[in-house]
Amino acid sequence: MKAYLVVFVSVFLAELGDKTQLATVLFASNDALSRWGVLAAAAAALVASTALAVVAGYQLAEWVEGRHVQRVAALGFVAIGVWMLVRG
Repeated sequence: MKAYLVVFVSVFLAELGDKTQLATVLFASNDALSRWGVLAAAAAALVASTALAVVAGYQLAEWVEGRHVQRVAALGFVAIGVWMLVRG
């Protein structure tokens, strides 16, 4: 259960304040749209994109060891962080 909590917190924090959340705020502020409809559409989109990521990760694990994928992902996150620090 602890691993799933880590997944939840990681994804939740990664999604806070990103472009997707900002777009959802804009849609929710439109009086012509139902708030529940925006919630349902945004949630469905997140579920669909997450399902694609899970399938891709599962398929990738068939070809590459998980620790290698983790290292590449970690390096990618570090590179993005450094890039943002240099740009900002």
